[in-house]
Amino acid sequence: MNQAAASTRIRQLLNRIKHRIRWNELSNGHLVLWVTTIVSVLAYGVFFVRLLAAPLFPAGAGLLTDPFLQLPTADSVRVVWFTEFPGSEHFVQYGSNLNQTAIANTTQLSRMREDSQSRVGEQTEDGQIYSQPTDRPIWRHEAEVKGLPPGQRISYRVGSVRDSGRIEYSDRYTLSASPPAGQPLKILLTSDHQLMPMTPANLQKVVETVGQVDAVLLAGDLVNIPDRASEWFDDNRGGAFFPSLQGRANRSLTGSETSFRGGKIIQSAPLFPALGNHEVMGRFSMELPLNEQYNDPVPIENAVALYSKIAPQINPANDPAVQQTWIKNHSFNSDSYEEIFTLPNISPGGEKYYAVTLGDVRLISLEAGNIWRVPSLEPTARGRYRERDGDLPDTNKWGYGQHIFEPIAAGSPQYIWLQEELNRPEFQQAKYKIVMFHHPPHSLGDNIVPPYTNPVQIIDRLPDGQIKSVRYEYPIDRDYLLRDVVPLLEQAGVQLVLYGHSHLWNRFDSPGGMHFLETSNVGNTYGAFLGEKRRPIPIGFQSNYVPVGDPGGLAAIVPSISALLDESGQPQPFIASNEITVFSILDTGTGTVSSYRFDTRQPNGEVVRFDEFQIVR
Repeated sequence: MNQAAASTRIRQLLNRIKHRIRWNELSNGHLVLWVTTIVSVLAYGVFFVRLLAAPLFPAGAGLLTDPFLQLPTADSVRVVWFTEFPGSEHFVQYGSNLNQTAIANTTQLSRMREDSQSRVGEQTEDGQIYSQPTDRPIWRHEAEVKGLPPGQRISYRVGSVRDSGRIEYSDRYTLSASPPAGQPLKILLTSDHQLMPMTPANLQKVVETVGQVDAVLLAGDLVNIPDRASEWFDDNRGGAFFPSLQGRANRSLTGSETSFRGGKIIQSAPLFPALGNHEVMGRFSMELPLNEQYNDPVPIENAVALYSKIAPQINPANDPAVQQTWIKNHSFNSDSYEEIFTLPNISPGGEKYYAVTLGDVRLISLEAGNIWRVPSLEPTARGRYRERDGDLPDTNKWGYGQHIFEPIAAGSPQYIWLQEELNRPEFQQAKYKIVMFHHPPHSLGDNIVPPYTNPVQIIDRLPDGQIKSVRYEYPIDRDYLLRDVVPLLEQAGVQLVLYGHSHLWNRFDSPGGMHFLETSNVGNTYGAFLGEKRRPIPIGFQSNYVPVGDPGGLAAIVPSISALLDESGQPQPFIASNEITVFSILDTGTGTVSSYRFDTRQPNGEVVRFDEFQIVR
């Protein structure tokens, strides 16, 4: 340890001592004793330096997550981490000797809860710790590290001071400002992690195959239930969101003794997510299980109409904040997602859709998501196409089909913002123009049907006026992504559209040369619908939904290097598997997107690069 490092460690020890002493409570005698002790310890010289070489406490032992990077600029980056204690101070130490400090701001996440279906801690005999939804206090810490030189990686770690004075440190990682134009980057393209069994294996193989990536683009569905804290931080099956992306997972697959740890990725690479349907919670309750709340959103206009009837009783002062919270709690919200991440806040939707520059890449992330409903037409199905028979007398129990969360049709605020963003110099002059959102515009998967449009409600009544059935149609010619968004992107020269939602890998090219990539195969696939395999679609509806292939009319592209073969030996233009996982890497140095697969049934097997294409148009 050199002299500067030793001086830094001495200052750290003095800070620890300071946190443990209430100076105003010390007598003069105690104060002299403390000062004498400190001076004596410093006099031990080399022995003291060697003692300081080992941390007083295990790195990261008391932190809920490792730090991760957000919102890099030309000379700064945000560092974020979480604890289960508020603490008295939180900071980032950075520089070659960690001799610079940035103080963090702390906030408490407002909607984090656990319930009887949470997988957290030591389970009881019946598997439950919480009998009903229970608040779980979790604190978020964010520090902005400024004055960073371009193109350089800087060592850093974070520290959180408990009220007792004990400091919990993370391990050391590296951070950097936003890379300048011309710097080659390797960017991970991924989606739909959702605590899927193969996610830790997938991310571990990313690091083993390509090393440290420079950024992560994640096209939605980060977890399953966004208000369930353990899904983000410490689900006891070993594959929660942050542990998987920080190399601290511990997930074994069925029939295998191998445990996968994920990858140490976002400690040193900024994460840019898109908002998927699994980042949205439905109507709020402290009684119903969190799964039921997630599946219980209703259109905002329903909540607004109900509020207008009862506003004088619940909000006599006409407080706008009370009104906003009430409507949110009685429709849907993405509060947990927005509180966890720091993203550009430059659009009418705030952090829900945004644009950012990263080296030679201009990324636009949109919100294109709707509530997922089952395709079943059974009388008990609260589904895509119908309401449950038992719910017909009570409209409060209706699901309203696969209604869309954020409008994106032509003329909507998001669409107008997108038009403006596509015409900005930052986008027009970028070498690589990428747009990311969750719902697929082109896919062989299941979730592309019905079309991405507002459901049309059709109520059939009996002769006496009673409701006989409620069903939902989705006019094919009103698919907002295919009708409005994709032509806009094509015209603007977008090279790559990244998305997920159907839990498979497939890709497409438009006639104009725009590439579409769905790379979300980390488990729980719904399959690909080609040949004899048909989607579950309703018969006898006004719209004839597409049972096979891409409803948008494009042909899926067979992988360019090493396609999987079907039973007849023919190459397949997709990967839809619960044993083989896929990830993709954009190399901005070459303009190449490479996709890799790994068969988790062979833990010691090789990662196979099976597809590659250029995105320059």
